[in-house]
Amino acid sequence: MTALDPDDHTVEELAEELETIDDEDELGAILEAERAGQDRATAREAVHRRLEAVGADAAGESDGDEEGTETEGEYEETSEDVGEDADGEDLDEDEIDDSETESDDTEDEKAKTDAEDEADDGLTHPTRDKKHVRALEDGDYADMWVFCETQGGELLDVSTEMLGKARELMDGFEEDYGDEEDVVAFLMGDDCEGLAEECIAYGADVAVYHDDERLERFLHKPYTEIAAHMARGQGTVESTDWRDYDEPRYILFPATNNGRDLSAKVQAELDSGLASDCSDLFIEDNEISNPVKTGEPGVKKTVEKVLHMKRPDFSGFEYSTILCLDNPDRDFHPQGCSVIPGSFDPLEPDHDRDGLVVEHDMDLEDDWFRVAITEYDRLEAGIDLTGHDVIVCLGRGIADAPTDGMELGLDLVEAFDDAELGITRGIVTSSYQFEGHVEAYSKEERQIGETGQVVAPDVYIAAGVSGAVQHKVGMDESDTVVAINTDTDARIRDFSDYFIEGDLFEVLPRLTAAVKAGETDLEPEAVADGGDE
Repeated sequence: MTALDPDDHTVEELAEELETIDDEDELGAILEAERAGQDRATAREAVHRRLEAVGADAAGESDGDEEGTETEGEYEETSEDVGEDADGEDLDEDEIDDSETESDDTEDEKAKTDAEDEADDGLTHPTRDKKHVRALEDGDYADMWVFCETQGGELLDVSTEMLGKARELMDGFEEDYGDEEDVVAFLMGDDCEGLAEECIAYGADVAVYHDDERLERFLHKPYTEIAAHMARGQGTVESTDWRDYDEPRYILFPATNNGRDLSAKVQAELDSGLASDCSDLFIEDNEISNPVKTGEPGVKKTVEKVLHMKRPDFSGFEYSTILCLDNPDRDFHPQGCSVIPGSFDPLEPDHDRDGLVVEHDMDLEDDWFRVAITEYDRLEAGIDLTGHDVIVCLGRGIADAPTDGMELGLDLVEAFDDAELGITRGIVTSSYQFEGHVEAYSKEERQIGETGQVVAPDVYIAAGVSGAVQHKVGMDESDTVVAINTDTDARIRDFSDYFIEGDLFEVLPRLTAAVKAGETDLEPEAVADGGDE
């Protein structure tokens, strides 16, 4: 047992006491006592720093390599990869991975032997020369950035939806904190300056774009490199003098196929976190007591300006709220998420709105474009279920007579002025046999849910739908939900405005007749059992 018990001291007190200790064995014992006790990350780092200061061999084992301990966000990159990202954070000796520190001739010889062995194994080792590099600490962060995805020379709807939400959030940010920060749209493509100007009309204060004919279609490497370069404020003075901060405070991506990929890669490149597939966002302060975030057990800390990112919980009908909070000596910015399309309403575009459009400057390496699309076929446009007044959705309740059930759903759709037919994933993945005239309506393009389309009609009619959480994500923003099901315990009842206990094969024809007759006071009765989902 060491004479100094780290549990008796705060981290600050411990650091002062350590300055009086020069014995490596005693420092090692203190480190082990800390691990066995409170196991504070900042305390362990203080011991490591002291070990290095007294010249300890292999200055302790890297905490980042301990099984089951937090890495505190450290990541490895080559100096070549880091490049300009190391702004304000020169590599000090204490930031170099302990395993890279040469301490004596024996270790030098072992390293030589290992290197010779690796050289002959026929494999590449991209991490061989990597060093630990800490992201910005106590950096300056501002603005909410929105990646505006384009397709076919147009902004995707989800891009304008995110801009509208970002505008709402940052207007509230100014009211709550008194700080005026901007909504910044960023995009890339071929001849996209006009789309950048369109982003201003939809709520952005600044639109940063990179134009290159090779960017006409999404490619992982160049899109990631450009987005990270933009976020770090790198480039010519002309393309960066509009900002005076290190990285964005917040960043939003669309939860599309491309957006999901890009969000993960960019946030990893910027050394921050990501909440995926979010459907609600708000900004407020948080009081936390997690010692990893406060630095000491039992200490509470209020964190300001936290983006709360809500996403559906797969275990049920609850939502998880994801927070991206800094560690005491480690910043996690930008706080980022991907947003489910259809979650928010876009603003009405104001083409007279003032805003700054900036062309981003960056040299793109030819190697980033090793993959090129030389030929392609355009698929049919598919079915867009968004924007309709009414959606009629069919679930596995049609199992007893799939073709008849599909026909009844289509009859009801036809009775409304502006309606469309949707289906659940249960139908898409089923082995139901549909007759030819309705088979096309059973395809994945009509699926509603987390892995399908997200709709928000005035009226959503769910017939034979159980209400799985993944399906709920796709229709949760509907104004009025009418469910038809024989099972009164079906989960969809919990989030329906009207629940009709009955067999859809009997209820749908009556509902269709009532709509055609213009009746508004239909009072459906509970009817016989049916094959509901």
